[in-house]
Amino acid sequence: MDEHVPRAITTGLRLYGVDVVTVQEDNFSGKSDRELLDRALSLKRAIFTNDVDHLIEAAKRQRAGDTFYGVIYAHPLRVSIGACIKHLL
Repeated sequence: MDEHVPRAITTGLRLYGVDVVTVQEDNFSGKSDRELLDRALSLKRAIFTNDVDHLIEAAKRQRAGDTFYGVIYAHPLRVSIGACIKHLL
């Protein structure tokens, strides 16, 4: 989970038994999008974010043929917390 994702989404997923790691728990708060995607790759995890900048970094990686585990994006004003939990499950 990116650092700006509402805690309620993380909590909701965990209530369903989903193994979630937040940027804060991993001591990666404040790191660049590039660093976060590198860290997610090392953990073999996709990153969920509300930050469109992650999509830009992911597109750069796709064009370069660089490996990453994926970016899952939800617009913070267009998708509710409940919908995020439902779709991520």
